[in-house]
Amino acid sequence: MIRIAVVGLGKIARDQHLPAIAASADFTLAATVSPDGAGLADTGMADVPHFASLDALLAQGPAVDAVALCTPPQVRRELALKALARGLHVLLEKPPAATLGEVAALQDAAAQGRASLFAAWHSRFAAGVEPARAWLAGRTITSVAITWREDVRVWHPGQAWIWQPGGLGVFDPGINALSIATLILPRPLFLTRAVLDFPANRAAPIAADLAFADAAGTPVSMDLDWRQTGPQTWDIVVQTDAGTLVLHQGGAVLKVPGCTQTREDREYAGIYARFAELVASRSSEVDAAPLRLVADAFLCGTHRTCAAFED
Repeated sequence: MIRIAVVGLGKIARDQHLPAIAASADFTLAATVSPDGAGLADTGMADVPHFASLDALLAQGPAVDAVALCTPPQVRRELALKALARGLHVLLEKPPAATLGEVAALQDAAAQGRASLFAAWHSRFAAGVEPARAWLAGRTITSVAITWREDVRVWHPGQAWIWQPGGLGVFDPGINALSIATLILPRPLFLTRAVLDFPANRAAPIAADLAFADAAGTPVSMDLDWRQTGPQTWDIVVQTDAGTLVLHQGGAVLKVPGCTQTREDREYAGIYARFAELVASRSSEVDAAPLRLVADAFLCGTHRTCAAFED
């Protein structure tokens, strides 16, 4: 069993990481780390040791083999470097860091040691994603349309960090779509246009309209918005010479001509199964392509100011 500590006890850690670890045959939860609260006392898991900082955990124990960093991305580099320096395997929630430079530094640090570094793009483990990649292989793609609209008040209530520099704003969910697109499409994407809408009182965008193209000129459109109420929209539609492929509900539902597949959500179970494989082989897996496309949008996109937004 791999003894793992979860660093950061926000919504994603409680909703996804802790249940996935509890259900895993490869991992056991050895400790939690968060500057706020009393660990997992409110969940009936008060026996799990809790620490206010990673430094405290490393100094006082218990022994751990790995850490899952579920903190805001702005502080991940320092935490990951400390863990890697101690020979601990590191799982990074998405996005893996606040900047591409930080990702490169973490890759270098992992390469110098024997610990595994895993940038865990959870949407890539949605049930329909790998079958979609296989179905598209060898087919001619003529266009792609990505629509990722959700209600920020539902998914990120009161999370001020997400509106700050490095928090990505609407690209926090949007990068999930890009993680799928960069996996299932056969050629790399390049940004051709971007318009980012920033609320007057925020430092990160609430909506974005983007266009990409691959080396063959295949157009890819992307519509992101954090102001959608009611049913949420997480769709990727791919037009091909063999018909239309649709990934619906973030990749949980796959529709291709003559077939619709709907399977149980296994994203985080898939993440931890893959992390266990990487730990066993002492290898790393860090794909920065989704974050690179987001960085391009911030760098080359038009920034517009829209109405102020309050949680």
